[in-house]
Amino acid sequence: MSITLQQRLLSFVSQGLKFGAVGALGFVVDFTVFNLLRTTVLDSADVHAGPIYAKVISTVLAILVNWLGNRYWTFRENRQNRTMREGTEFLAVSLVGMGIGIACLWFSHYVLGYTSVLADNISGNVVGLFLGAVFRFTLYRYWVFAPGRADAPAGAGASVVATRTGSMTVAAGLAATPER
Repeated sequence: MSITLQQRLLSFVSQGLKFGAVGALGFVVDFTVFNLLRTTVLDSADVHAGPIYAKVISTVLAILVNWLGNRYWTFRENRQNRTMREGTEFLAVSLVGMGIGIACLWFSHYVLGYTSVLADNISGNVVGLFLGAVFRFTLYRYWVFAPGRADAPAGAGASVVATRTGSMTVAAGLAATPER
């Protein structure tokens, strides 16, 4: 059975909206924990790298919420049979996404000198979150929860990682991913 362009587009939009809803819940966790820590025990007046520590802790908690939501709702049709491998791949992608958000926060706070709570939130929870979300959605959809990976042999995950290390290779791999 051939899938039409319209069906592919609807599937993409549906997954995008679900990903956004799960991400919104993760954002609430991230934002709440970050600000709670940033304004109390990890205040930059008391702990020099407090904003960075607060962002790492809040993002790790949000990653857990997002994995559960994406695994059991957004990409449930493409869930892998090997939960540990899927979780490891999800974590790897999420950590790079977290690094994108932390890099934005670090650049704003330490390079540009914008050190207010508002500036930290804009750089980490707006700019960093947006850039990280685009990165994560792309790799979740086309690698971690890619159609057909649920029944992939045990060694397939390693070959995918090895062949997708460069940005040009990733782009080629994403375009070639088959749709159901």
